[in-house]
Amino acid sequence: MRARATGPSTVSKAAGNVTGRVTGTGRVTGKVAGLAVLVLAVSLPASNANANAGAGAGANVARPIGVSLPAPGGPYPVGTVAMRLVDRSRPDPLVAAKPYRELMISLWYPAAGGGPLAPHMAPLAAADWDRHSAPPLGVPKGAVAWAATRTHARLGAPVEPRAGRLPVVLFGSGDGGPRTLGTTLVEDLASRGYLVVTVDHTYEADQVEFPGRRLVRALPLPPKLTPKVIAKLLADHARARLADMRYVLDQVTALAQGRPIGGALPEGMLGAPDATRVGALGQSLGGSVAAQLTRDDARVDAAVNLDGAYVGPVAGRGVTRPFLQLAAETHTRDSEPSWKSFWRASTGWKRELRFKGAAHGSFTDLQPLLPQIAGKLPKVPLADYVGTIDPGRSVAAQRAYIGAFFDLHLRGKATRLFEGPDARFPEVSRIP
Repeated sequence: MRARATGPSTVSKAAGNVTGRVTGTGRVTGKVAGLAVLVLAVSLPASNANANAGAGAGANVARPIGVSLPAPGGPYPVGTVAMRLVDRSRPDPLVAAKPYRELMISLWYPAAGGGPLAPHMAPLAAADWDRHSAPPLGVPKGAVAWAATRTHARLGAPVEPRAGRLPVVLFGSGDGGPRTLGTTLVEDLASRGYLVVTVDHTYEADQVEFPGRRLVRALPLPPKLTPKVIAKLLADHARARLADMRYVLDQVTALAQGRPIGGALPEGMLGAPDATRVGALGQSLGGSVAAQLTRDDARVDAAVNLDGAYVGPVAGRGVTRPFLQLAAETHTRDSEPSWKSFWRASTGWKRELRFKGAAHGSFTDLQPLLPQIAGKLPKVPLADYVGTIDPGRSVAAQRAYIGAFFDLHLRGKATRLFEGPDARFPEVSRIP
């Protein structure tokens, strides 16, 4: 039996010819030709998962550790609402017997008024994360109060009318990762006046909680993850995600036209999205899909890839629209063939920024959360997942560059941030 969690991946560094080994933290080392550092899902043999689950066993976990997310920095309070969407125009691409595709999304937006703070994870999803996803990170079951963690967004709060029409950003997490893992960046964009739509890709995400206290877990991974099997798995997931994102964009377009979707909407949401200004943001496999979406769908104006290699046609064809790529310290065009081919083929505005000391998981909510846990469970392999970069500085730099990128290309706001080094962010370097 295998465990699945969110962190550096055995799936992440494989396609073509790979020679490597799985270490006790689920990392893969070795020679990679094809995909590298692509997904966020970790696949561990039970022995490794159990070893990591015991990493903090000597610590006192009688009282679960409380963790918090950094407050967004924009001028607006944030609201959020979760919605179930059903696409009856196609069968589920991952479960052949299901005649429709069912998704959970969340809308994040500038808000007016109060209401209770939204949880970081829905209750059943938090419990499942605690049981199945946290232990392979070295965090024992019950050690962290995942269900008690709150966002800074008010549930169902009215849309702030002073924000005007809202540019739209679609967000996708890494393969196997739930939509909640981008909350640190998503909340900040919403506080700057964006409508951000986060998407769970059902049967691929570790856990998805639907209304009525119904939990759907990821399909089991194949028992033998050869490079060929992994490449097919990622290609299947990428195709399913691309169709999901295009369907979600259809729904956002309906909202922009004043037509309701899904369940109850917050006051002021109908007509609030500006479907003429759309961006895509994704981490790992989500970044690859963001690129493919930008190439394939004329409604998408610009995109950001958070340390993901490329799967599918976009790897060789690139994009023609503005594109920003953020990279962990050791992930380069020389080590990742798909980055090199994508970069050469892309003809629009483009920038690549490398974050010194960052790891693949630095571009997720693990960046602010794991250091808090490691402070009380010192055996958590922190550097394996989020590197050695200062967590606060990493989050601040990511927010600044992503916000400036979308402000430039969706709002026409000039910035000098991409012209050269910035003294505020010495950890960030531009790669020519």
